Amino acid sequence: MKHDFEYMGLALQEALCAFDEHEVPVGAMIVSSGGRILARAHNIKEKTADPTAHAELIAIREACQEIRNWRLVGCVMYVTMEPCVMCLSAIQQARINRLVFGAYDSKGGAISLGHNIHCDRRLNHKFDVVGGIGQYESSQLLRNFFRARRRK
Repeated sequence: MKHDFEYMGLALQEALCAFDEHEVPVGAMIVSSGGRILARAHNIKEKTADPTAHAELIAIREACQEIRNWRLVGCVMYVTMEPCVMCLSAIQQARINRLVFGAYDSKGGAISLGHNIHCDRRLNHKFDVVGGIGQYESSQLLRNFFRARRRK
């Protein structure tokens, strides 16, 4: 918890990269239990024409490659916007221990929509979720992005 705002600030830097690349500004990072940054990523759906190129999935792939293991046990994911169902499922599959996100997403966020995969007792892995860390900055960046897109 002590470093949540610091790591969220780094994830926000990734979101700014997405913004500059005309992608929906979402940034993510994965940190090991020892505090080592394993991966940093941002959305690249437009660039790659890939609907799965979400920041969370890219960060998971990079972190798994970094440690040469698909299990990210003990790791924390920081993401600037509440993950969608696809990403929340991937977080569960990767065995990440904790998710920290910034802005809530009432239209596409898995948890806001009631898909509580993180605490479903029927699944083989549960993880902690903390929302609203850096919410203002993340929400403001998203608002600015979509405001600019509507003007075009």
